[in-house]
This record gives sequence, C-alpha cells and structure tokens, in this order.
Amino acid sequence: MAAVTPVQPSAGFAARREAGRAARAQTPRRSHGPWQAAAGRTDPLALLEDQARSRVPELVPVRYERMRTSPFAFYRGGALLMASDLAATPQTGLTVQLCGDAHLSNFGLFGSAERRLIFDINDFDETLPGPFEWDVKRLVTSFEIAGRHRGFSDAERREAVTAAATGYRERMRAAARASVLDAWYDTLDADSVQTWLRHERGEERATKRQTKTFASVVAKARTKDRLRAFAKLVSTQEGRLRIAADPPLIVPVEDLVGDDMDAADIQDRMQALLASYRTTLGMQRHPLSEYTYVHMARKVVGVGSVGTRAWVLLLVGRDEEDPLFLQAKEAEASVLERFLGPSPTASHGERVVRGQRAMQASSDIFLGWQPRAAGDDALEHDYYIRQLHDWKGSLDPERMVPLGAVLYARICGETLARAHARSGDRVQIAAYLGESSAFDDAMADFAAAYADQNDADYRTFAAAVDSHRLGATPA
Repeated sequence: MAAVTPVQPSAGFAARREAGRAARAQTPRRSHGPWQAAAGRTDPLALLEDQARSRVPELVPVRYERMRTSPFAFYRGGALLMASDLAATPQTGLTVQLCGDAHLSNFGLFGSAERRLIFDINDFDETLPGPFEWDVKRLVTSFEIAGRHRGFSDAERREAVTAAATGYRERMRAAARASVLDAWYDTLDADSVQTWLRHERGEERATKRQTKTFASVVAKARTKDRLRAFAKLVSTQEGRLRIAADPPLIVPVEDLVGDDMDAADIQDRMQALLASYRTTLGMQRHPLSEYTYVHMARKVVGVGSVGTRAWVLLLVGRDEEDPLFLQAKEAEASVLERFLGPSPTASHGERVVRGQRAMQASSDIFLGWQPRAAGDDALEHDYYIRQLHDWKGSLDPERMVPLGAVLYARICGETLARAHARSGDRVQIAAYLGESSAFDDAMADFAAAYADQNDADYRTFAAAVDSHRLGATPA
C-alpha cells in the first residue's frame, strides 16, 4: 500500500495538515489493525541465530536464558523479529526518529543536566528514521504482552493498550497546536507525574497505591548514583581500586586480554580512547577532563543487548572518594536497517547518540561515542558512552496491576509522542491521527493479534532451547 509523500516543514502549516489527512486515503488508520503472518515469513529462530554471529559467543546462551523467562522477556529480546514483521505492514510514510525498541521497559526516570528527574525513553540502541507507527505498535504490544503475563483480563489489557495509543495521539495533537519552541521544550519530570497522579486520584482514576508506588520509584531513583555504584561494584585489591569480578556477568579487562597487554598498556590505550570520545561531547570545557581512568570490566546488561560488548569504566576525580562510572556499550547496526536502509552516520555509536539527542529534550552530559576501535577479538566495534547510573529508575512490570498499567501506558504514550514531535513533523502526524479513536482502536486490535504471534514464536523458541538447538545458560 503506497503512502503519501510528506511535504517539507517549509511548505507551511496548512499544507502539512493537508498532507497528513491525505495520508489516510492511501494508508487508512484502520489498516494498521489486522495482523497475520505473511506467507514465507522469515523463521524467527533463524533471525536470532543470525544476530548471535556478531556477539560474544560465551554470552549468547545467557541472552537465550533471559529471553526464555517469559513471553514478555522474549518480546524484549525480539526487536529484530518484530522489525521484520513490521516491514510487511501498511506504512504511512510519515517519518520520525524511531526509538526502534519502544517497549514499556525502555521508559523510565533519569537525571537531566539541570538536575531534574525526567521521565523519558532511555534506550536507543536501535534508533533510526522510519514510520512513526512502528514505535507505537512496539509500545502498545508490550502492554498487551505484559498484561497477559500478569494475568489481566481481555478488557483490562485493552484498556491499557488503548490508553497508550490515546496518550500518543492526544499529546501529538497538542504538540501540533503548540508553538514551535513549546513543542520542542515539552518534557515530563517526576514532579509533574506526581501532580498528575494526585489529580487522577481526585478524579478516582488512580488510587493511593499508585501515587505511593511512583513516589517510592522516585525516591529509589535518587539513590541510584555513582556513589552507590561504587559501593556495589568496586573493591580494593593490593591497594588499588578494582571493579570486582562476578563472571560471566562482570569480567575485569585484564582477565579478557590475558598476556597480550599489561596494565600500563591498557592504561595508555584507555586514556587515548577517552580523549577521542571527549571530542564528541560538544563542550570545549567538559568535566571529563578532570577525571582519570582507573579500571574497566565487561558487564552483561539487559535482555536483547546480552552478547553485545558492554564495558563499565571506573574513573576518579579529586580523589578516590570522587568516582565516576561510564558505560561503553557496543552499537551494532540497528535491527531496522535491514528494512529501512543504512544509517548515514560514520559509526553506529554516533547513530545512537544523534538519535537520542534528537528524541530527548535533555540528555546525559557524558553521552558521546567512541570513533571505531579495535576490540578484544581484533575486530572493529562501535561504542556509545554514557553514565552508568545517574538517578535511574523504572516501574517493575512484574508488579503491575491493571489500573497502574493504564496510568503508566498513558504516560509512555505521551512520552513517545513528545519524542516523535521533536524529530518528525508533528503537524502531519497529528492530522493523520485525527480527533476520533480510529487509530487507537486499530492499535489495540494490532496489539492483541501480534501478541498471539509473539506467544507462538515464544513457544517455538522455548522448544528450541529445550531441544538444545539454542543453548541457554542460567546467569
């Protein structure tokens, strides 16, 4: 189904609104609802096996074990599978900077450069320009799958899914009506969420439990800082600060390079890499210049990311009581590139950072990328770098209750719309979405149908693990 070619912002607001409405004729909003696996659909196991070829071999079984936990965990690790399926669905042609993996666990709290606690998307490994609806479908389906995992009824799941879609549509329409700068600067901080929850409680759309739960998440997030990470991860060995080993989840660099490099070689190499990374931070005078590299270790993170190379770097400032933790995370080609074309950036680390900066109103001041560097296996790898912990917090989907899921879905939908409004044409997208619930209903239909597909794929995956076609290792 062909899509209308979007007009440029310079064409004026009226022309942009008309282009958005015209897109409905060629890609009706209801066309997003149906899902049925296409004939000749790519084998999901083959996609996972293909992904594993570029990952650390001994960590691939850890990834499979984490995905084996539940259909929701499988969905979290299956961004490539869904991208392959979305490529066969109707497309609007209304392009934004996609998160690429906008499931509910990739939203949360973090500290901004202005020391505000912000709620936003917090994972951009798969970011790439593409049709806005791909992110929305990834988000709404995550609520359907998580709701099934928690035992919600059909009606309870549909209410949460619809809340995410409605939140997206209404926030996008508000952005289209706003001034240019108001739309750009629009953010959601923890205080605003708490104020909103108190209002919802007054309107009997939230309970005392929901307001207390979010307050506890906020309080916990403020404790997740570099000092807590230092106490948890670092020990003193022979008078030197070292990140403590916990293999295979945490492995110090010297245990990986063996006799190939001594401590001085590693120190010199890391100082050179940090100097190169610093050039991407966009500040002539940056706090990084006052820190000194001390130690690093490979650390397993997430679900879908397991097997990619991720490092924790320990640095110190004034003294050993002034630590800084950076996370250098490998950036591979986005799973979307197979279907939407390659990134124009020089490296995938740069792709992730530029995508994150485009979507977030406020980003970590240590967010940058490492120009392509040789890895421990003599291959070249791309990395992006950020703080490991900086007031990070999130809601636990394993503890969601139906009403809490509806409220959280609304917040996530609105947050995704803010990000898309910055990077795409909010006026065209809002005009396409319209005032009615047509798009919301289609998203709810899609989520239910695609969750069935995810359940089937999960059963196939679990059987492959049980039969040892795919090896899994508890960790």
